[in-house]
Amino acid sequence: MNRALNARMPRLWHVLALVWLLMVVLVAAHQWHFWRAANLDSDVLALLPQDEHAPEVSAATRRLAEQTSRQVVVVLGGKNWDQVRQAALAHRAAVAASPGGLKPLVGMDAAGLAQVLDFYRPYRDRLLTPAQRVQLTDSPSAALVQSALAGLYQPGVGLKLSDWVTDPLALWPQWWAQRAGESRARLRDGWPWVAADGKDWVVLAYELSGPAFAMDGSTPVTDTLVQAAAAVQTPDLRIVSIGIALHAEAAAAQANREVNTIGWGSLAAVLLLVWLAFRSLRPIALVSLSLLVGCATALTVTALLFGKVHLLTLVFGASLVGVAEDFGIHYFATRQSRLGQARWAVMGDLLPGLALALTTSVLAYLVLGLAPFPGLRQMAVFSSVGLVAAFLTVVCWFPWLDRGQVPMSGFAQRISFSLDHVPVLRMRPALFATALVMAVFLVFGISRLQANDDVRQLQGSPKALMDAQREVGALLALPSPAQFYLVRGQDAEQVLAREEALKQVLAPLAEQGLIDGWRAVSDWLPSQTRQQADATLTARAEREVLAAVAQQLGETFTRPVFAPQALDLASWLAHPVSAIARPLWLGEVNGQMSSVVMLQGVADSASLPRLAQLAEGLDGVRWVDTTANVSSLLGRYRMSMLGLLAGGYVVVFLALFWRYRGDAWRAWVPTLLASGLSLAIQGVCGISFQLFNVLALVLLLGMGVDYGIFLLEHRGDRSAWLAIALGAASTLLSFGLLALSSTPALQAFGFTMACGVSLVWALSPFFRPSGGPPQ
Repeated sequence: MNRALNARMPRLWHVLALVWLLMVVLVAAHQWHFWRAANLDSDVLALLPQDEHAPEVSAATRRLAEQTSRQVVVVLGGKNWDQVRQAALAHRAAVAASPGGLKPLVGMDAAGLAQVLDFYRPYRDRLLTPAQRVQLTDSPSAALVQSALAGLYQPGVGLKLSDWVTDPLALWPQWWAQRAGESRARLRDGWPWVAADGKDWVVLAYELSGPAFAMDGSTPVTDTLVQAAAAVQTPDLRIVSIGIALHAEAAAAQANREVNTIGWGSLAAVLLLVWLAFRSLRPIALVSLSLLVGCATALTVTALLFGKVHLLTLVFGASLVGVAEDFGIHYFATRQSRLGQARWAVMGDLLPGLALALTTSVLAYLVLGLAPFPGLRQMAVFSSVGLVAAFLTVVCWFPWLDRGQVPMSGFAQRISFSLDHVPVLRMRPALFATALVMAVFLVFGISRLQANDDVRQLQGSPKALMDAQREVGALLALPSPAQFYLVRGQDAEQVLAREEALKQVLAPLAEQGLIDGWRAVSDWLPSQTRQQADATLTARAEREVLAAVAQQLGETFTRPVFAPQALDLASWLAHPVSAIARPLWLGEVNGQMSSVVMLQGVADSASLPRLAQLAEGLDGVRWVDTTANVSSLLGRYRMSMLGLLAGGYVVVFLALFWRYRGDAWRAWVPTLLASGLSLAIQGVCGISFQLFNVLALVLLLGMGVDYGIFLLEHRGDRSAWLAIALGAASTLLSFGLLALSSTPALQAFGFTMACGVSLVWALSPFFRPSGGPPQ
């Protein structure tokens, strides 16, 4: 019967190999399409979970990021105004001639302002400031007439009746003055100008027309700005650029570097270890093939499930190389020790242990996906699918493609026989003393852990970009995107009306100096109700003034005809002038129309509670503190993931007990001790404890148990220890390279994994069973 089974096994593996080949061909076809489309995401907010209490806040935050992501601001400063102005002209010309995809933003220079004025002029009668409404409502007609005559006979102006009649109370310039007050920039010689730090600054605003980043490591927008700066740079000129597009481009380029460093570094380490152990190109080629198929399949499935793949998923997935090679290494280590056994039989003997190791690892990755973090779910899917694909490649193809012998090398012999020098734990006084010292260290180290759930640990932007953001933000008094009011309503009219109600309660805070001001869509597009009321108020006052002045001068004045209908949202959004405030209009978010009111110059963080209180009594208005909300969310999920980790240990132990009964603890305890010691080391070293440390411990559970499984499954088999040593070394290198990442969260992940893998590698052989002679 065994002979008949052995005869059928090659045919069975041949069928499996062909089926898996078909799947890999489909993956290769998708890969070609994926890299052409570049469906990659760099937005850090896409990694984060939606607030379960207010999903509309998370959706609005992402929409706001999308709206503002295409704008780039450049400021040029110097002590000589003429020099700065000429530099700005040359900078704009250099940007226009570059293929970087930047174009000037409407409304930020004299030409743009003329376009804005032409758009709003037909609606001049329905654009009033709060002070003008009070003036027109409360002032007696005689006072308004005197004001109009004063404007008409203003010294140095002379009688310009045709101009005066169009705006007898000079309402139009006052409304524009308030709009200009939203920014520190003023027009000077046709350029937006700011005076600060003893320098004259020109503000140039650009809009991105192409993609925000490319995964090939190129930085077209940054390169365009660098080239433009080099074209106009003089010794006394300072040029600073900011914009979400620059952060996204830097993140993409950084991810490209880190994927190459971690991925290729891991691959090089794995291949070096395989060569030293087996001294043959065939194991290197086949192990490389399993890693390539695993990563490609993982990328394809992740892209199909999520639409886009986040850059940090690729960085994290690059460390998959250090885990997926275990299957191939274990196969060749066993082949090396069983020179006379058929390769189909070798794989048949290994299959139960490999399948259990795969199961525990995938379970650990899937636990990561239980948290409602889109980023973690991507990482979990990517890693799980990658492991399964590498496993299937080894199982289906290796017996078919591996047609030679695997000689025993001196390096492999030394590692294999090193297991004989590791004693099995026995009940001795020294063991109790060691356990007591370890327990004291665990309690001391873990008690010193300090939690840190700051969301900024997920951001790895270069320091130069962060410094530039702060400098330009202070120079121009730009509003912070971290705190804002979210305004929601059934339609655009209700949203704009609620914005106007919010601004009424914010006005006293601006008078008290707690805020410098705000930015809102309703500043540029009042509600229909407000426009109609203002048009009625303006018409009544101006007719009375024109009639009274005409009587005094003996003239006949005809008030100009304005637009018959109020300015509506569709017309405003369709015109380029809406670029001024378009990022604040979010459109439909979770079934309701939404907008954002952003604050300028918040005095200090102590004012935030009062600003939050203002929203409580206003319908459809919600205060959003993004940094605080997300950091709180990360803290909650850190605690919930600790609970899932405890549950994971229970599930894994049950799986081990089902297979090994009374010996299950031998594969389970080393990983438990390694996890605790990793936390203790982190506490002693003063490294903050965050969500990504917990995620590393979850992953360590699935990976560390594999070492115990191999030692239990192949008792006394030195080839199993060789496979464990090679796999642990490559895994340690892979996750250790994560410490080179510029993202603090990935650094923390890499540190915990490096400590944990080292410890579980060192501890596992002590817990192996004593039975079974060395083979």
